[in-house]
Amino acid sequence: MQRPNGEIITAKYPTQSDPIEGVLAGMRQAGVDWADVEFFSHGTTIATNALITRNFPRIALVTTEGFRDVIEIRRGDRESWDPYQEVAKPFVQRRHRLTVRERIGYDGSVIEPLDEEQAREVARILKRRNAETVAVCFINSFTNPVHENRMAEILAEELPGVAITTSSDVLPEIFEYERFSTTVANAALVPIIGPYARTLEGRLADEGYRHDVLLLHSGGGVMTPKMAERYGARLAASGIAAGAIASRHIAQTCGYANSIGFDMGGTSTDVSLTDNGKLGTTNMWSVQFGYPICFPSIEVLTIGAGGGSIAWIDEAGSLRNGPQSAGSDPGPACYGTGGVLPTNTDANLVLGTIGKKLAGGVKELHESLAWTAVATIAEPLGLDVETAAQSIIKVANANMADAIRLISIRKGHDPREFALVGFGGAGPLHAAYLAQDLGIPTVIIPPHPGVTSAMGCMLVDIQHDLSRMYLADASQVDLEHLTNCFKELQEEGRKRLAAEHVDESDMIFEYFLDMRYLGQWRAIAVPVTMPINSLDDVIAKFHATHLKEHNFAAEDTGVEIYRILVRAIGLTPRIEAQPAPLIDPDTFTPVPTETRHVLFPDASERVLTPVYERSDLPHGARLTGPCIIDQLDSTTVVPPGATARVDEWDNIILTFNDNN
Repeated sequence: MQRPNGEIITAKYPTQSDPIEGVLAGMRQAGVDWADVEFFSHGTTIATNALITRNFPRIALVTTEGFRDVIEIRRGDRESWDPYQEVAKPFVQRRHRLTVRERIGYDGSVIEPLDEEQAREVARILKRRNAETVAVCFINSFTNPVHENRMAEILAEELPGVAITTSSDVLPEIFEYERFSTTVANAALVPIIGPYARTLEGRLADEGYRHDVLLLHSGGGVMTPKMAERYGARLAASGIAAGAIASRHIAQTCGYANSIGFDMGGTSTDVSLTDNGKLGTTNMWSVQFGYPICFPSIEVLTIGAGGGSIAWIDEAGSLRNGPQSAGSDPGPACYGTGGVLPTNTDANLVLGTIGKKLAGGVKELHESLAWTAVATIAEPLGLDVETAAQSIIKVANANMADAIRLISIRKGHDPREFALVGFGGAGPLHAAYLAQDLGIPTVIIPPHPGVTSAMGCMLVDIQHDLSRMYLADASQVDLEHLTNCFKELQEEGRKRLAAEHVDESDMIFEYFLDMRYLGQWRAIAVPVTMPINSLDDVIAKFHATHLKEHNFAAEDTGVEIYRILVRAIGLTPRIEAQPAPLIDPDTFTPVPTETRHVLFPDASERVLTPVYERSDLPHGARLTGPCIIDQLDSTTVVPPGATARVDEWDNIILTFNDNN
């Protein structure tokens, strides 16, 4: 939160069973009057958790006769090579997947009219089964939605009050499995997200808030409750996207156009990448493997590595780390709340990289319990407890470094050309080790690592991503027709923004062509400008992007347009922090709050290490590793050979002697 005088204040409140009450309690803790709030943006895990736990209303699917099992057949892919490991069951039970006779051709022609009598009978069956939300997915409806729209009308007549989602509205694209899966996920979430968003809007109004309530969606923008009621699945990666947005902003503020976001919490680590100021995006992602959601989303790689990740020994006798987590209940062994399994937090306590108290002294840690837990790993491996703790952290770091390699090197990016932004409660503990392993020269630790993701919610605009299939040879496309199709999507985006009270002067539109080589299945989004007078430069950009992402370009092969996309953006207010004056570091002598004997992961013996309180370090202060910097929501480790300085934006900047 930012006050009118530019002061940024933060507050963190424990998770509540009622998340809206948690929002209100957090604001009360921060001492903010809702009547003074001009802009409110909210990231939530409501949708993500609903899909993970499958705690959503009874859902039904109505589809074309013969296509009842599309969402179960999928693409025949698996999450692993284990033939006995099955993909989770579909979100819709087979008995609730009903069919009707109808058929639209590939060109949009009506081959077989919708059997309305059968459609009404299907609606009556769903009424008897107490269906609470219905997805309508007909074959080739992306070319002509007439049958889906009529089916939706019949369902609305027979099932008043039931949520109805059509695939031609949600994702008018060719591949039926991806379209069906996205529509089903949207149908599952609309009855949850809609009431939640409206209740939140009402509660905030009761508290005195008089402006729009904005909800962060997976594409890196925000939407109003009115749009969330229609496109609930767009919020399925809401919280994750916020961290990626914040890390990009922080890096750019520090002068880095290339950055890697490293968000390590208690259970998982989320990794994102910003290339030349642009966050990576994807049109194919999922909360649960096998059921893709194809709304545009910020690309974030999530692995099971966090402070609570459990160390264990596999059947071959190798040390493993995660993805199992002790979570917050019972938590790491050192919490003294019933956990007995060794976690990364226990290993860090044994090594001395964290102290015996966390959260400003509120959380007391039990060192003896941590040693006992880590001993369960040490004994089978024939190690002493300290070496076992070092090994646990090394394995955790290796897992997270591999995740960074996947999102950078695998996509043609050299991590040595990026800055690493380390945040989340545990990110600053491990960021320096990952940077040294990957050759990353600079690490940025934000002022409030534990709540950095919340900051991302304040850095986004209202955004709608609209798409339409447009299969055409790029060398023979009718540019006038193509431009008119873009204008139609732009007008739809304009209407959505206007419905959300965005002034015309605050509207921005971005245009993209999804392109691919002839014979390819996957496409790459290439930006274009209006009006389109030639595609020569666009095709050249496609070749260059394909070379970067896939390490080859077939410039002699034909290129086709697969889809057109328009991003409609409504500008919102921004945080406007001011840089602080820097002291001369040579005139400042830091005073540690304590010293600890710390065993760093690659060290052979413990080192007497000073511990500083972050709030005691002025802008411009410089520290030489090894040292540790404590604060309320995180701990930053500055290993031997590293230097830390506090910049004018209150970030801690870590550099390494072998990279200077």
